[in-house]
Amino acid sequence: MIGPPTNTRIWIAAGVTDMRSGFNSLAVKVQMVLEKDPYGGHVFIFRGRRGDLLKALYWSDGGLCLFANYLASYYNSFS
Repeated sequence: MIGPPTNTRIWIAAGVTDMRSGFNSLAVKVQMVLEKDPYGGHVFIFRGRRGDLLKALYWSDGGLCLFANYLASYYNSFS
């Protein structure tokens, strides 16, 4: 597994984010709300209203990466 460099910071955006947002919208939120550089090589994490969806924005090797993860609860996985 290839991980981010050792000096990479992980920033978690407090509050709720519209999960329809893509690369550009999330990069603007990083600049305007968090007042950070989205192209600085750090990881920025956003959560949806229900808390079951996370998106991570990461600049790597000359391009933005957008990761999404749906968090299924333990109880919902057996229904």
